[in-house]
Amino acid sequence: MRIGVVGSGKIGATAARLFVGAGHQTAIANSRGPESLADLVSELGDLARAATVEDAARFGELVLVAIPLGAIGELPPEPIAGKIVVDANNYYPSRDGQIPELDNDETSSSELLARQLSGATVIKAFNTMFAGTLGEKALPGRPREDRLTLFVAGDDAQAKRRVIELIEEIGFAAMDTGSLAQGGRRQQPGSAVYTKEVTPVEAETLLAG
Repeated sequence: MRIGVVGSGKIGATAARLFVGAGHQTAIANSRGPESLADLVSELGDLARAATVEDAARFGELVLVAIPLGAIGELPPEPIAGKIVVDANNYYPSRDGQIPELDNDETSSSELLARQLSGATVIKAFNTMFAGTLGEKALPGRPREDRLTLFVAGDDAQAKRRVIELIEEIGFAAMDTGSLAQGGRRQQPGSAVYTKEVTPVEAETLLAG
């Protein structure tokens, strides 16, 4: 699969490393431009390339977005239209500024991204796990019940299935938390599963609580 990664911070760079390790061509971009990614791309190897945000979006069949929530208004909708967008973002008011719609729980951060990228299919994932855990605790050769859980939310069953398959390919167990609205809320900061290192059985207990 061709994967675009928008955001080269801890989550974006770690996810790109996992995608390349699983054999996927990966284009990574950030707001500073491709030249700032030379060292990272050199480390990742031949399956990785540096790109502009627009080019990474066009390149990917699937596009992971891992940027500060306050910057989603800068994302270009046109090159991402028709793509699966994996939303790894979280709302931190101290970083992003106060967003009344989120403070009042009128919507979720993933729904805000879906509004910005109205031509794409947004799936919430990769937002509940610390980057260090993501980078160090993938177990692609182990049974699902032994792996740590990454959570997935969305409204399109086929797109969700592709993200679940990718998660399980790189060595984690995927668990569906529901729709983008309700399931996304079950994954956001402050939720029962946020930053928890849990197996699928343990995750089910947390979600049921």
